[in-house]
Amino acid sequence: MPTYLLTTLPAFLACFAVAIVLLALFPLVSLNVTPYHELVLIRSGNTAAALSLSGALPGFAMPVANVIAHGDTRVGLAAWGAIAGVVQLLAYLVLRFTLPPLHQDIPAGKMAPAVFLAVALLTVGLINAACMTY
Repeated sequence: MPTYLLTTLPAFLACFAVAIVLLALFPLVSLNVTPYHELVLIRSGNTAAALSLSGALPGFAMPVANVIAHGDTRVGLAAWGAIAGVVQLLAYLVLRFTLPPLHQDIPAGKMAPAVFLAVALLTVGLINAACMTY
C-alpha cells in the first residue's frame, strides 16, 4: 500500500466517523420533529412515509458530503453538519405550515404530498450544499 494512503487513512477514518455520527443523529432528530411516526408507518407499508423520509436523508447528506469535500477540519464538519440539519428541519417546518394537511396526508398514504415533500427537501439540500462551498 502506498505511503500516501497509509498517512491519509487516519484522516479519512476520522472524517468518515464524524459523517456517520451526523447521518445517525439527523434522522433521530428529524423523526421527532414530524407529528407522525415514519418508522411505524414505513414498517406497516406506508410508501408515502418512506418516500418523504427518503427525500430528507439525502437532502441532509448532500451538504455533509460537500463540507467533507471542501472543508478541512472535523470540527468544521460537525458544525456545518449541524447547520445543514437545522436548515433541513426548518425547510420541513415551512412546508408543513405551508401545506397544513401534510401531517395528515403522509400517514394516510397520499403520494402527491409525499413526492412534493421529498423533492422539496432534496432541493433544499442541494442549495444548502452549494452554499457550503467555501
